Amino acid sequence: MGRLFGTDGVRGLANADLTPSIALSLATSAARVLLEHSPPEQDRAVAPDSVVRGGRRPIAVVGRDPRASGEMLEAAVAAGLASAGMDVLLLGVMPTPAVAFLTAHLSADLGVVISASHNAMPDNGIKIFAAGGLKLDDAVEDAIESGMDLPWALPTGAAVGRIRDAASSIGAYLDHLHACTPHSLDGLRIVVDCANGAAYRVAPEAYRRAGAEVIVIAGEPDGLNINDGVGSTHLDVLRAAVLEHGADVGIAHDGDADRCLAIAADGSDVDGDAILAILAASLHHRGQLAHSTVVGTVMANIGFHQAMAAVGIRVVTTGVGDRYVLEEMREGGFSLGGEQSGHVVLADKATTGDGVLTALHLLSEVAASGQTLADLASKVVRFPQVLVNVRVHDKAAVGDSAAVAAAVAAAETELGDSGRLLLRPSGTEPVVRVMVEARTAEQAHAIADRVAAIVAQT
Repeated sequence: MGRLFGTDGVRGLANADLTPSIALSLATSAARVLLEHSPPEQDRAVAPDSVVRGGRRPIAVVGRDPRASGEMLEAAVAAGLASAGMDVLLLGVMPTPAVAFLTAHLSADLGVVISASHNAMPDNGIKIFAAGGLKLDDAVEDAIESGMDLPWALPTGAAVGRIRDAASSIGAYLDHLHACTPHSLDGLRIVVDCANGAAYRVAPEAYRRAGAEVIVIAGEPDGLNINDGVGSTHLDVLRAAVLEHGADVGIAHDGDADRCLAIAADGSDVDGDAILAILAASLHHRGQLAHSTVVGTVMANIGFHQAMAAVGIRVVTTGVGDRYVLEEMREGGFSLGGEQSGHVVLADKATTGDGVLTALHLLSEVAASGQTLADLASKVVRFPQVLVNVRVHDKAAVGDSAAVAAAVAAAETELGDSGRLLLRPSGTEPVVRVMVEARTAEQAHAIADRVAAIVAQT
């Protein structure tokens, strides 16, 4: 069996790959490991069989997106945490970044999100935050996974944790978003696509509080329709709504709202590269971009790098995954980073990617500058980029394949200095992503299709 944790928590087909028993064991082990790792100065290092230390029992917060299997997995996670001696605050349906914020705001010892983000409804996942709302490093994840199979004495009697509702905490998160909004959105008409996901209440309310006129689509989750032809991976519905309503901007979230993409008033796409570039240039102009540096990933378009160089901003590149962006930001003391997919981290305001916070900053820049979003995004002149997702049985075999290596070498020779090719196994799906950038779309498509066909044969 491979490593349980991927690049963004544990994820798989609910009740098949990710069962209640796995969720129970994972939560119990996470409680034990994270309490053992909590800093002594916080006075939260509570032995699993003790009731209180420092005047209270350890606390966990649990949130989920609205997919049906989340109810089942929420019950298992809460049971596991309580069985380890933690009091559990159930936040209900709540965006991933809201759980991260509330982990810190409520002084919890850990936070858990039950969500498969942009994946289809049958999947689900579990993400865990340490105290302060911080993502876990690999060593802690490995310790949690190893601890799932270790016997240990569970607390009994009064030492067993209690479970209670804390859905009203959404108000504190909304207050936080409002306080972090740089400029009034008065006069802006926006369409928000909530993906029938976790932001269906938070996002419209946050944008209205900031002053925008808000039109909501995909804001009626029923447990089955999350990400179903809507959201950040399906922009056509949002594009049509923006044009129909004459909106200034369209904002698309994914199922757990840790990312956002946008549609300009003219119907053009504004991806994470463009959003990151707009925010970086604005912060740099105001002297608020730490070290005049932005952190991106290997997926960032060549045009993004050129746009940043043109305004004197350095780009630091990491592997794909917001956890790696966050690690680089913490190590370098950088204030802004993100991904082409729309994960953007504003480190002065949040501990993780927050799609609603990102959108509020993007919309603020539109309102403050008096420019259209299309004009702001035009500073990034994108090289044609093609991304092909190839489903495979064995991602490791692709990396070992001589035929794939030969195809990649031939493609790189053809592209020369006028483009690039990236082969990347997904951290959350049985997929290898083939990304090609080239001077022309025709060349990018031809090379991507050629390499993808070889990958599919391995």
